[in-house]
Amino acid sequence: MADTHPPEDCGNAASTIRPVIDAGRCEAKAACVVACPYDVFEIRVLTTQERSALPLLGRLKAWAHGNRRAFAVRAQACHACGLCVKACPEQAIALQPVAKV
Repeated sequence: MADTHPPEDCGNAASTIRPVIDAGRCEAKAACVVACPYDVFEIRVLTTQERSALPLLGRLKAWAHGNRRAFAVRAQACHACGLCVKACPEQAIALQPVAKV
């Protein structure tokens, strides 16, 4: 079972970092959902538009995994603890700074 407690040194404020999921790598195994203490992720079925935006190999991979993948539906709640990055078996998650406008 994954440790779902943020590391002691996780002092990032929410909304300064966001998780980005590589749609071509994600296999919807839900390790990020389980690992995230901030409830940032969910697994859902791709819409027709999302599937059609994938390259052929990505569409085939999505089909093999039930046309499901992870989405950072509450990305603004991310504190950049990195537990999702460590938990993802496909290494499909990266943490990126939020652009300031």
